[in-house]
Amino acid sequence: MNSMHNPTTETLMQLHAAVLFTYNTTGRMLQANEPWPDRGPAPRFFLGVPVTSTPVRRYREDVPEALVQALETVAIPEATAGAPDGAPLQATPYQQLLQSDQWEAGPSFLVPATFTAATPAIHLTTEHIPMIGPEFPWLAQELDIVQPCAAVVQNGQVVSVCRSVRITTAAHEAGIDTLAPFRGKGYAAAALALWAVMVRDMGALPLYSTSWSNNASRNLARKAGLICYGSTFSVS
Repeated sequence: MNSMHNPTTETLMQLHAAVLFTYNTTGRMLQANEPWPDRGPAPRFFLGVPVTSTPVRRYREDVPEALVQALETVAIPEATAGAPDGAPLQATPYQQLLQSDQWEAGPSFLVPATFTAATPAIHLTTEHIPMIGPEFPWLAQELDIVQPCAAVVQNGQVVSVCRSVRITTAAHEAGIDTLAPFRGKGYAAAALALWAVMVRDMGALPLYSTSWSNNASRNLARKAGLICYGSTFSVS
């Protein structure tokens, strides 16, 4: 049950924590694990709650050990059973201990190997740069470092793109953008499906996460039948 072919929800959450951030030698978080050079700092506290196991906790390197121990006593009871439907029950104590109201939370998904889409997509590489319009001003510049990258093209123009925005050898995290006039047509799902195939061909697992407030992303996950393995909560 714990192999990469059939990972447990705890394994998936461990992989999620690993792909989201960089770490020092003691396992403390440093920065967001983004492929571009201007990485932002990691949150001070990260909590990943798998649907069938105990929480995964990570702390930034500058969080004092006494505060880590206080947070640990709150995090331990967060074990859950079943799919999440919102921020963790203990959100307020975490914020109080960290003296911060800057937090993010949302569900986490695995793209299953069986997921397919009817709309065709292409593997987007630098040879396709002429297809990238001004609506994606950043895409051509970062194309080499967000591979694999999949796109749906309409009338010779990229209208939806899914690329690797957090990368380790074991897992990739998806980043999806679709031009407003082309949303709701299944194009994001098509780009996600091809991207996931390419990630699996590299020997890694394709992960997708969003925030509780992003209804469009959550609807995509629901319609695509993505597998929810838990939820995350972080405080900066």
